[in-house]
Amino acid sequence: MARRHVRRYGGTAADAQDIFHDALVIFREKALTDALPTAALLDNYLLGICRHLWQRERLRRRQYPHATLTDTHYQELAAAPPDPADSRETPTVLAQLGRLGERCRTILLAFYYFQKPLTQIAATHHCGTVRSATVQKFKCLERLRNAVKATTIRDFAA
Repeated sequence: MARRHVRRYGGTAADAQDIFHDALVIFREKALTDALPTAALLDNYLLGICRHLWQRERLRRRQYPHATLTDTHYQELAAAPPDPADSRETPTVLAQLGRLGERCRTILLAFYYFQKPLTQIAATHHCGTVRSATVQKFKCLERLRNAVKATTIRDFAA
């Protein structure tokens, strides 16, 4: 049934197989988390997932059409001179974070990357209270924002 639906709306057999496999993964995840509806027949539910996935795929393909590159495209890319703006090294946010200092870097990484609670960050960095850890985090974040803004302004001015 899923293959027929996908083929009817412009897909191939390979598309139908991909959609069906994705639907099976979603179906299994819902079954493991007890999120399956009890009133629906399971085959109808699986077909509904397939229909929804194919509708999303068709929308994605309409928004971002697939274009094949020919040999002339590859030759044009190889012959084009490199853009000097691309060769210039642009510092990343992570590089800016390293320039802030050890304390700010560890606080921001602990909170935003490792998603540690502020109570743990306060204990690790010997802050008096959670509130002082929060204030320190915001100060570090503001310093990082200002450093990134300054770098961005310098890049555009150059």
